[in-house]
Amino acid sequence: MTTQDIVTLRGEAELARRAGALFDGVRREFLCAAGEPETWSAAAPRARRALPPGLMVRKLYGPGVYRAPGGRELLMRLGEAGAEVRISPAPPTHEAIVVDRRLAVLAAPRSATGEPRKYSVVREPGVVAGVRALFETAWESSTDLATYPRMPFPRLGDAERTVLRALAAGHTDEAASRRLGVSLRTYRRRVAALMTALDARSRFQAGLRAREILGRRSDT
Repeated sequence: MTTQDIVTLRGEAELARRAGALFDGVRREFLCAAGEPETWSAAAPRARRALPPGLMVRKLYGPGVYRAPGGRELLMRLGEAGAEVRISPAPPTHEAIVVDRRLAVLAAPRSATGEPRKYSVVREPGVVAGVRALFETAWESSTDLATYPRMPFPRLGDAERTVLRALAAGHTDEAASRRLGVSLRTYRRRVAALMTALDARSRFQAGLRAREILGRRSDT
């Protein structure tokens, strides 16, 4: 592998400046896996009313993107433009793009100090093939955008439902454990298990998801 096989770009501005040269030659396949709706907007191919003949665009997002304000509308617009859009129960930790099986763009973790995010442009065939294989695995276990709203919520037992109501109400762990008559350690263990079931990465997300579930079930 040579230094020309991997090029590091710093920040979305540099990625946007280089996007034309990277993506103007897309002919067959454009794959994008993202955990945030806006990260790749500058780098993605220019929006078109219809995709060129023969070009397949697949975009894979996590449930958080779908539930974010305006997220569903964004994904629907992508679908209307001709892209295949799916929601993955295990979204990628960091964003990735694969173009025509010839190059991949990989995002580094966001800097805690506010420095520009780094992106690696990889042309080494073995690495590109590996990234594409990981994308295909996640794609096969994901749900089509049109089907996702009709997917059932996770099956929850009585213990999970009580924790669900506590999260929706915004109780502290101490107050919730007292209300439920369990130890603080037991309550936190149940919360951790429920966050996994709800695909929530934070207590805040879990609380929002709990309100969503309780609200939908009250309508049924």
